Amino acid sequence: MADKGFTLWFTGLSGAGKTTLANLIAERLAALRIAHEVLDGDVVRTNLSKGLGFSKEDRDTNIRRIGFVAKLLSRNGVPVITAAISPYRAVRDEVRKSIGPGFIEVYVKARLETVVKRDVKGLYEKALKGEVKAFTGVSDPYEEPLSPELVIDTDVENEVQGADRIWNFLVEKGFVAAEAALAVGRA
Repeated sequence: MADKGFTLWFTGLSGAGKTTLANLIAERLAALRIAHEVLDGDVVRTNLSKGLGFSKEDRDTNIRRIGFVAKLLSRNGVPVITAAISPYRAVRDEVRKSIGPGFIEVYVKARLETVVKRDVKGLYEKALKGEVKAFTGVSDPYEEPLSPELVIDTDVENEVQGADRIWNFLVEKGFVAAEAALAVGRA
């Protein structure tokens, strides 16, 4: 049903809703029996990037590794969904160039106040007190994308509305067949 691979690259602050949106899109692909992979930043960091710290260089290495795996899969027809903060624009653009036209950047936007409220681990609170160093969005920069294919503002849209917009984009651009998307009640 999906005859070409693509990489749906979710970027945004911790707690913005990247993983939630990634999982909703993954569920829709699964409902169509479309083989796909989800590369979640936390899971990749535990397995593929174990031992990396949070310096700019280590973060860039982590994103390059995710991008490399995404490229391998998507060039072989597998839809890939990534959910990683990927805070630095230059390395995201590098991954975009490497993957090519199947790279779809989705900026999951949320205000700092919102992600602080959503933070069940209390990491933002610790970062705001200076107890956690180099925390993206607080003591380390997050560079917003300049030209993402989609912006999902989770301060305004709920997760289903955001997933619907992403899904409609995938159908409109031919990454998911319209007939198949209609079969699961989307598009």
